[in-house]
Amino acid sequence: MQFHAMELPRLIVIGEKIINNLEKFLHSISNTKKISIISGKYVKNMIQEEVMKILSHSNIQCRWHIATNNNFESINILQKKISLDKSKMIIGIGGGRSVDIAKMISFKLSKQFISMPTSASHDGIASPFVSISGNRPYSIIANAPLGVFVDIDIIKRAPKRLLASGCGDLIANIIAIHDWKLGRDKNGEYFGEYAANLSYMSSKILMENTKNFAKNGFNVRIIVEALISAGVASCIAGSSRPCSGSEHLFSHALDMIAPGIGLHGEKCGLGSIMMAKLQGQNWKKIAQALIEVGAPTTAKQIGIKPKTLVKALTIAQGLRPERYTILKEFDMNEKKASKLAKSTLVI
Repeated sequence: MQFHAMELPRLIVIGEKIINNLEKFLHSISNTKKISIISGKYVKNMIQEEVMKILSHSNIQCRWHIATNNNFESINILQKKISLDKSKMIIGIGGGRSVDIAKMISFKLSKQFISMPTSASHDGIASPFVSISGNRPYSIIANAPLGVFVDIDIIKRAPKRLLASGCGDLIANIIAIHDWKLGRDKNGEYFGEYAANLSYMSSKILMENTKNFAKNGFNVRIIVEALISAGVASCIAGSSRPCSGSEHLFSHALDMIAPGIGLHGEKCGLGSIMMAKLQGQNWKKIAQALIEVGAPTTAKQIGIKPKTLVKALTIAQGLRPERYTILKEFDMNEKKASKLAKSTLVI
């Protein structure tokens, strides 16, 4: 009988202008008096004074660390520094990189982990998965956060491009679920109906709101709650399958051959357009939704050269040959890749 473990966040708090509730939130989860915080430089400058003032009222000792790169070497260096803190909890404050790095280090040091996103750019907010750069960049499993604290007002301060990227990561679930079903049908892989439906619902609700976003601006809460819901779906599934399919393999391939160009959700959005056509889904509907949230639909918009995009398509499935996706059913050579990208107007 197949089985897997489900590790879910214990407490998720979302609200507008709730930063002053951070102390109460932490106390409800743990009585620790030593905390390590990981963030980027920009986020530290934006929020450090406010956070430190709140924590000082609780007599919580805190050390702040700056995350630079999400490769193994940089993470190991930061991990050694944090191990000297003797803290029992690590809080990741920031975008995807800082939260992922904090998640990974807390897992390796067996410490409690709190996710405190300052942008809604991808679904790692509540998931147990971490995106690490390396020779073969893809998600690896760590631990789900013990708690998630989201101040919508802080999320609103982030560039709108990050919200659009989060929308791209959510739309990608449509592709991922289809690929997961292929894995079930072709390889006898475990398929979690509940996790799949939860993930699909996150993308469906977003898709239903994109026209309204285009007309009236983002509803940040809808996007954040959808990203958290998608992350929880991965927790329930025990794998990244509900939120990561061929479109993510394409994104990871771009990470490898064109590092630093484009945001994660933007690349997943481009991948979703092309993979939808391979899957026989309505790729034009996906492209239109991306346009409505202000996400890119062409390689040129994020600075990816056509040759680079074509190469990424040809090597994507090879990054995880054990994972069955729609790309398994096509011999994706350069000619076919170029035809696919052109036919969907991505190049």
